[in-house]
Amino acid sequence: MPILDLYEHGEQRKNLAHFATLATLAASDGIISEEEKAILDKFAFKLNITDVEYKEVMKKENKYPIETPHSGEKRLMRLFDFFKMAFADRNIDEDQEKLIEKYAIGLGYSPDDATAIIEKSFDIFCGKIAFEDYQYLLKK
Repeated sequence: MPILDLYEHGEQRKNLAHFATLATLAASDGIISEEEKAILDKFAFKLNITDVEYKEVMKKENKYPIETPHSGEKRLMRLFDFFKMAFADRNIDEDQEKLIEKYAIGLGYSPDDATAIIEKSFDIFCGKIAFEDYQYLLKK
């Protein structure tokens, strides 16, 4: 029985599913770097993931569904977390790009919206933003 089935409380179940998705992204290239591990540890703390849950999630045979939040802001926050994990080692490979797109669609974005958000997010995380956008972000 997957550890996910043990939780009947919706929020913890969603947090565990989100953490599992982040761990899948970190491991997509076959190696979890020190930077990725550090970010996973921070997310584990932030999402109240226990050591037992952490170990269970890190097993290759575990598959967790994407839990889609109802709030648009929360969906965007989950996607932002996903980008932080993807850019942890400053190296995005093709498998990670595909996972990001799949995750964005799984969060409820249409394929076109997912593509647009991903492109803009890549520009932001890679530092390829226009001065006006930079200025706007600094004022926020």
